[in-house]
Amino acid sequence: MRNISLFVEDNAHEAFLSSILQCFASEYDVEIDLKSHSVRGGRGKVITELRQYQQDLQRNRADLPDLIVVGTDSNCTGFLEREREINQVISDFIGLVISAVPEPHIERWLLLDSEAFKTVFGKGCPAPDQKCERDRYKRLLLEAIHGAGVIPILGGIEHAADIVNAMDLQRVEQIDKSIERLLKALQRQFRIWQQTEN
Repeated sequence: MRNISLFVEDNAHEAFLSSILQCFASEYDVEIDLKSHSVRGGRGKVITELRQYQQDLQRNRADLPDLIVVGTDSNCTGFLEREREINQVISDFIGLVISAVPEPHIERWLLLDSEAFKTVFGKGCPAPDQKCERDRYKRLLLEAIHGAGVIPILGGIEHAADIVNAMDLQRVEQIDKSIERLLKALQRQFRIWQQTEN
């Protein structure tokens, strides 16, 4: 059993990343125990709780997980800046950390695979552009779901797991560099675990 700690800025990141991690666990036949430590309060809250988590781990190394996944939007700042910020906060455990940084926002990742969207909602969605505009992708996600004749109750995030499970991950990593980084990092980690367990 591999213990994974998940630090995310909101419910959308938690739903998306939990689903992706479960997909990899199933594909590589690796049992995981996923613990979410932060799901509200934005990037600032994630950084604060991550700093506290490092201090807790330094005092009690018996609680050290096998992997720490940190999810926060780039908000047009870019992957490298967000990753640097994460690594500074969790500097003692960088080797255990995978940064999941959608550029610019997590809702864009939910729109990357029109076929997956069609599988879930019965109608595909337009390919998302990549612009830095606050709430743009939340709005586009809502419009696409409404366009399929579905009324989203939680802004569409309640369908994140279904969308992820229907995604062709090889296709989406060719479409978007930010999700490609995440998927490649997870592939490497799960392959290592798979090899050590067999």
